[in-house]
Amino acid sequence: MSIASHALSARRTPPFVHFAWILPLGIAVLLYIFRDSLPWATAYPAEWRLPIADWIGAVMQWVIAVFFNVTRAISALLQLPLNFAFGLLSKGFDIGPRASALHIPPLSWIGVTAAVVITGYAYGGRRLALGTGLCFLYLALFGQWDSAMLTLGLVLIALPLGVAIGLAIGIWGYRQPRVNRWLILPILDIGQATPQFAYLVPMLMLFGNNPSSALLATLTFAVPPMVRATVLALQQVPAEIQEFGRMVGCTRRQHLWRVLIPSARPLLMVGVNQVVMMTLNMVIIASMIGAGGLDYDVLLALRALKVGAAFEAGVAIVLLAIVLDHLSQAMARWKPGFYQPGRPFLKRHPYLIFACAVLLATTGLGLLIPAVGRLPDSATITTAPIWDASIKWITIHYFDNIEAVRIWLLLHMLNPIKAFLLSLPWASVVLLLLAGGLRLRNLRLGLLVVALTLLIAAVGLWEKSIITVYLCGVSTAIACLIGMPIGVYASRNDTAERVIGVIVDTLQTIPAFVYLIPAVMLFRVGDVAAMIGIVLYAVTPAIIYTEHGIRKVNLGLIEAAKVSGCTRRQVLWRVQLPLALPEIMLGINQVIMLALSMDIIAAMIGTRDLGQEVFVALAKADPGRGIVAGLAVAFIGIVADRLISAWSATVRERFGLSAL
Repeated sequence: MSIASHALSARRTPPFVHFAWILPLGIAVLLYIFRDSLPWATAYPAEWRLPIADWIGAVMQWVIAVFFNVTRAISALLQLPLNFAFGLLSKGFDIGPRASALHIPPLSWIGVTAAVVITGYAYGGRRLALGTGLCFLYLALFGQWDSAMLTLGLVLIALPLGVAIGLAIGIWGYRQPRVNRWLILPILDIGQATPQFAYLVPMLMLFGNNPSSALLATLTFAVPPMVRATVLALQQVPAEIQEFGRMVGCTRRQHLWRVLIPSARPLLMVGVNQVVMMTLNMVIIASMIGAGGLDYDVLLALRALKVGAAFEAGVAIVLLAIVLDHLSQAMARWKPGFYQPGRPFLKRHPYLIFACAVLLATTGLGLLIPAVGRLPDSATITTAPIWDASIKWITIHYFDNIEAVRIWLLLHMLNPIKAFLLSLPWASVVLLLLAGGLRLRNLRLGLLVVALTLLIAAVGLWEKSIITVYLCGVSTAIACLIGMPIGVYASRNDTAERVIGVIVDTLQTIPAFVYLIPAVMLFRVGDVAAMIGIVLYAVTPAIIYTEHGIRKVNLGLIEAAKVSGCTRRQVLWRVQLPLALPEIMLGINQVIMLALSMDIIAAMIGTRDLGQEVFVALAKADPGRGIVAGLAVAFIGIVADRLISAWSATVRERFGLSAL
């Protein structure tokens, strides 16, 4: 926008509009001062509440009653590929009558490991092959093979379904921009802001406690990144390539599958990688409704206070995530060779043939030598006693110090912030958000955040929502205080950037549930352990966006600052950080989203917020309660996202970066 258009806009805008935010701010302050005299403004009146949870529960009961046979048929249909995958990797197959059934064993652990090594070598060379092989050897040697194969089987079925569904919806959104803007994107925003556990309750009610429910919950959670990546990838195909496809006479279908999709392949593969990681994260959580697998082992171990067993299963989850992440990234980078007509199948796919041959040979050999088919328990090792003893030793020798830190954090930081936020009248909070929306953008934003906040109060979840905001807010602040300096250091030191990049990539592959293990090991259950788990899980965007934002600053501006006599510190504080602020604020936005997601999982270790509502709904099979709690978390995330995005846009305009 030019300077003239800015001036014209300023003349057309009435002056009072720029100061409209002061009125709700002043009223909010007055309500806080006189909160004791206005009980209706302090605590949301019970008679104003809307029984939305009961309405949703009634609708769900009606849906279950009417469509019971349909949902169970869908569940049974999805169970077929799942049973095949579980049988192939973990359980084997029984053929014939149950009394005299012929048992066909699953694929040999040696064969599966070799197949993974061959795949890694085919797409990433020796280094990837060695890494994937060592990770799968850990699964076998530490007795995690069966559980890991159940998790892997569910991932292998969910992944192609998630990619196909996301690709189809993304193509639809690309071809219908209005549908994408007014239907698909709002649904994706709500879906991605809704916590993982909220997906479990309706799936459990509709499809029962079985792996099919876990598969459907996983697909619901993992599809949105593929939809966004597909729309963006197709939109970024150069116009010249699109015109060339039309000039050579491609039909609409040919233009899509032979021009647009191949040209958009790099970004589409990024979406596939995101589906892989989202699928694994959700599969881990969905094990609670019938999928089984590694996460269920971690949950049982933590409930029994077997920290060593939980740690070993947690490491197995991390290694499986690393293998899937690195393989998917290698496949995304891999460039296929030119197709040669008449070339034999064996020569076109040598690695595939070799992997299948190894699988068949080792599985057949396992019939003769059982140790080849399944590693005996006597050959496995465990470090669980060592970890249990280490925790016991730390508890004995450092209990007083750890407990002192925990109590200090509770008494001097967490509890005071929590008490202050709970003392705020709900009406004051609503008006403050209105003032923020008016100040940062316009009335439309202010009304949006007010409507979402009022809905949270109207469903009776105000206090639990405030506790969620308190825990996520504190965790976000700490994560930013840790992550931003690390990001600054990485941006100013190339060696540090490479080392920190490896650590960050590893942290991003770790499923959220695993972060709770060290927190519980040292600080027991409660808000402190939950805060530490949230910080560990949410710190990575603060590092990535800070480093990326500073490195994106124009080198000419940096050189101009140096020529004008600025020291290195002045260049950082007066040039780089101000210009990188929009990127940094986007990183803060991502930290908040991850904190909200992790906060729900942290309810497993004793928090009393919206996450507890979701868990109670899951335990009581109450879909209305679970969906409403999940939507409340989503609304908190949307409010934070919209306000921070508006703030980021304001900063960009201030520094003349709106066109970048």
